[in-house]
Amino acid sequence: MIAHLEGRLRHKAPDHVIVDVHGVGYCVYVPLSTFYDLPDVGSSASLHVHTHVREDSLQLFGFGTAAEKDMFLHLIAVNGVGPKLALTILSGIQPDELHRVVLFQDRQRLQKIPGIGKKTADRILLELKDRLRLPASEPPPVAPLVLSDEDDGYGDAYSALLNLGYRPAEASKALRKARSVLAAVTEKPTLEQLLREALRILA
Repeated sequence: MIAHLEGRLRHKAPDHVIVDVHGVGYCVYVPLSTFYDLPDVGSSASLHVHTHVREDSLQLFGFGTAAEKDMFLHLIAVNGVGPKLALTILSGIQPDELHRVVLFQDRQRLQKIPGIGKKTADRILLELKDRLRLPASEPPPVAPLVLSDEDDGYGDAYSALLNLGYRPAEASKALRKARSVLAAVTEKPTLEQLLREALRILA
């Protein structure tokens, strides 16, 4: 079972990466929280990995911090929460914030994440209440990916939001607003900045 990968980053997308380890490319699915902090393509990358095995498939899920991986494992242990939904949750809420959400039983915050209805939110809050400890501090993020002059990241950000379950109209409106907000502080926002601001708006 693969628990950790370290190698050269061959491909980087908001929902998955390919890590080259001695000539073997591993496709690893990641949450946006991990994607934000990954280095540029061609650089060395290190991921905490969970190997998810089913009868018909074997998938790798990667995380930039042990806290993200631990939270992912807690989430997929909840009845009715699979790996894809767990990644969506971690893409919309950081592990330390999720600790607080569970501590204060904040159902409304969870329900703002696509795919989380009242019953699922209640189940997550109930099953995680006694499992989670107080959050540990996170390490500082690395420098974000800077996009080329020809690409402001809008298309990739839009696709990422759709993959997370947001409706096209919601995603488009949030990204337009995010681009407008970021225009006041930077001439060329990064893909990570667009996604962060759009998710803040959607939340």
